[in-house]
Amino acid sequence: MFVDAHCHLSFPEFAEDRREVIDRLKGAGVGLLIDPGTDVESSKKSIELAASFDFIYANVGLHPHEAAHPVEESVFEELAKLARSPKVVAIGEIGLDYHYADYNAKAQEEAFRQMLRLAGTLDLPVVIHCRDAWEDMLRILDEEQHSGVRGMMHCFSGDSSIAERCIKKGFKLSIPGTVTYKRSLLPEVISQVSLQDLLTETDAPYLAPVPYRGKRNEPAWVRMVTESIAQIKRIPLEEAEEGVAHNTVELFNLPLL
Repeated sequence: MFVDAHCHLSFPEFAEDRREVIDRLKGAGVGLLIDPGTDVESSKKSIELAASFDFIYANVGLHPHEAAHPVEESVFEELAKLARSPKVVAIGEIGLDYHYADYNAKAQEEAFRQMLRLAGTLDLPVVIHCRDAWEDMLRILDEEQHSGVRGMMHCFSGDSSIAERCIKKGFKLSIPGTVTYKRSLLPEVISQVSLQDLLTETDAPYLAPVPYRGKRNEPAWVRMVTESIAQIKRIPLEEAEEGVAHNTVELFNLPLL
């Protein structure tokens, strides 16, 4: 069973052919998919999608791009209610993103801390988005350890040193289709960490792997990510497939599939 641990299948990009996309992912052997929320409305859609399919689960989250300004308390209250819904398995995606010049570091940090604390209250893992903000991210995780933080680093983009620090904090590294890109650091990272520290994802509709780069990504293509991991680690595809599935089920406390 291949696993897409982070796929925005509920996004509008799939509105016209979602059923066909699901047929293709099943045909490719994908047996588990987690759909993350990025704000209140998208979290509701993730929950609705998960309720419709046995193999889909949902996350409730607040993307750092939603914290361009201080977030109203009512937003956190609504997310806390949604996070108690059936089939919600994590808080995410949440985190920090300093890539664009107009980011508000203070507002992002406050929102991130609030969501980490919600995860601690509910004893749920977190799904973290981090772009160009690793030192602040790791500092905040150190300061919020009282919340029992654990989870996955979505679309991991750090180097081997950052990978080691994340793993020591109890996080899995989620590998996307960028592992197939020529300048990717991921092959080196993957070669130096244990299979038990890895997850796979597409982040569809974004980050399609080679040879589909530039096209709308699809969850069926997570198989290519798993194939890349197997090739880099020089293990059979079945071993990579089974290992990633086990890691995902264990981290998100899912019923055995």
